[in-house]
Amino acid sequence: MKTCRECGVQKPLDQYYKHSAMADGHLNKCIECVKSRVKKYTNENKDRIKEYHAKKAKLPKYVEARKEYAKSEAGKLAHKRALQAYRSRYPLKAAAHGIFQYAIREGRIAKQDFCSECGSTKKIEAHHNDYSKPLDVRWLCENCHKEWHRNNKPKF
Repeated sequence: MKTCRECGVQKPLDQYYKHSAMADGHLNKCIECVKSRVKKYTNENKDRIKEYHAKKAKLPKYVEARKEYAKSEAGKLAHKRALQAYRSRYPLKAAAHGIFQYAIREGRIAKQDFCSECGSTKKIEAHHNDYSKPLDVRWLCENCHKEWHRNNKPKF
């Protein structure tokens, strides 16, 4: 038995995380108190945590690890499952993308090489304002496209 330093309740050792630096080999705060403290910290510091994870994700070792995982059988399977889930969640959106891609391959629609919003020529993407009209698209650069979706909702 051990008394939690945070809540003051005496609990059995299996209610504490292991910690090799402590005399009895267990942390001095119970699992319940640690979890509530972490949850509170996370809620109070969402922006800071989001920024930390975004910065960490750009480190070369993590970028390389994601590339390697994507090439592995497990990564390919995970991608396939995610794609199937997306298509089942958004059938109209998936259908519009498919119809549009087919029209591009057949030459019925020509890709534009500049953004209709800012005029940029980098990473131009087709954007649907209304997914029920799959061939009606606007050509936007990646940044303008993301900005549009941050501020608007497409029609379904």
